[in-house]
Amino acid sequence: MKDSYFHQGLRSKLVSTLRQKGIKDERILSALMHIPRHLFLDSAFAKWAYTDVAFPIDSDQTISQPYTVAFQTELLDLKGTEKVLEIGTGSGFQACVLSYLGTKVYTIERQEKLFHKTNKLLNNLGYGRIRTLLGDGYKGSQRFAPFDRILVTCGAPFVPQDLLDQLKIGGIMVIPLGEGDIQRMIRIIKVSPTQYERKDFGAFKFVPLLEGINRVKP
Repeated sequence: MKDSYFHQGLRSKLVSTLRQKGIKDERILSALMHIPRHLFLDSAFAKWAYTDVAFPIDSDQTISQPYTVAFQTELLDLKGTEKVLEIGTGSGFQACVLSYLGTKVYTIERQEKLFHKTNKLLNNLGYGRIRTLLGDGYKGSQRFAPFDRILVTCGAPFVPQDLLDQLKIGGIMVIPLGEGDIQRMIRIIKVSPTQYERKDFGAFKFVPLLEGINRVKP
């Protein structure tokens, strides 16, 4: 499947929709205009790729709706020089948005099958500079810490302490918090090694953040 003027036209309409919904950062809108979302979906869903909805992908995961991707990215307040840790690689679309904005992206996926599929896709699309990691999102990545920003793209029942420890002083974490079908979008600013400022940005729906690594059986 390739990108085309037809797809670009659909992306333009999607960007207009997101702007009407309140997304203000033109850099993020530009990312969504340039990154071909249909290439991150199974062919059965490709014709609906530029509607503002989430879709299922491999391993019982989802690709978030474009508004959610844009909203979470906006909350990160990126300047383009940050080192960002993403928890939940999924399709890789969100990681590409972060990379498009100039950040150094490290992204963790616990589903081994999905990890390999997405890693191959990112390389094929020219996003090989994104560092993909197979691991437990609750533990983050001590090897590459600390991070200026941490973005969690799945619903967590609590804020993992390992992620807080891997966030720089002055850094920002965006995480959907809550058990069940609905979470609250929380932005956390690390003020000191033990002090944090939190703000609630409303209700969203994500797949759950699970512990461990789901490895492919031989």
